[in-house]
Amino acid sequence: MDTLGVAPGTGPNTLPLPVIRRATRPRTVADLPTGRTLVMGVLNVTPDSFSDGGDHSSHGAAIDHGLRLHFAGADIVDVGGESTRPGAAEVPVDVELDRVLPVITALVRAGALVSVDTRRPAVAAAAIDAGAVFVNDVSGTDLHPDMPALVAERGVHYVLQHSRGDSRTMASRARYDDVVEEVIGELASLAGGFIEAGVAEDKLILDPGIGFAKAGEQNWQLLRSLDRFTALGKKVLVGTSRKSFLGELLASSGKSAPPKDRDEATVATTALAAAAGAWAVRVHDVKANLDAVKVAAAWSGR
Repeated sequence: MDTLGVAPGTGPNTLPLPVIRRATRPRTVADLPTGRTLVMGVLNVTPDSFSDGGDHSSHGAAIDHGLRLHFAGADIVDVGGESTRPGAAEVPVDVELDRVLPVITALVRAGALVSVDTRRPAVAAAAIDAGAVFVNDVSGTDLHPDMPALVAERGVHYVLQHSRGDSRTMASRARYDDVVEEVIGELASLAGGFIEAGVAEDKLILDPGIGFAKAGEQNWQLLRSLDRFTALGKKVLVGTSRKSFLGELLASSGKSAPPKDRDEATVATTALAAAAGAWAVRVHDVKANLDAVKVAAAWSGR
């Protein structure tokens, strides 16, 4: 473990932040493994995310958890400073920047491949300057008009997720005649704008946006139709981890299962998504989901 002076969980815990030695060589997208679905670990540097809000809201706790995700085998660590759970309040740009930049800088220094989870070009640009090589944007049809030009200029990989509205309005906009057809159509239209702005097609990653302006059965319909998304010829990211549709499935006595009791169901969806050809899954529990994608790869003979 040559990237850390003090690895999480070892040595005297007397410093406010983990001690980090610079990695021998910065990781690049070219270093990502092939032959299996990738695992993107979720790192919420927020007090109010739906699953783990407050668990990693300080810089020290966030860096420590990010390192744990990295050494558990996360191919990418996705760092976000604004909760996108339904009903979440918007965070000022300076607050979002303060939350994520020290964490991204430390994780890149330790050798992690980092994504920034943001809707804002200003935050994306600063995160790229700090070493992030992916931008994971949940904006969907409410995309910031400056984002395509930024992604084209910086040449980073970009996750284009489907959604409608923002965290306060998306639940009311989960109305579809044909959810699969409409999500594919809206993603294709958005992707066209990025390509027109000069973004290379191989830098675009599509995400059907499970749980974002989707309700209950609509999520299952999208997951059953992942082949329709992979057939578009672009990489596909799937994010089901701990989401409410799994809580509804696992409900007991009419009460939805709490987020952290949805990890086993998440692993099941990961295995199925990997078998269906997903490029990556975005998850909270890295080790179990990494095992699942390895099983799926062996099952399919990849």
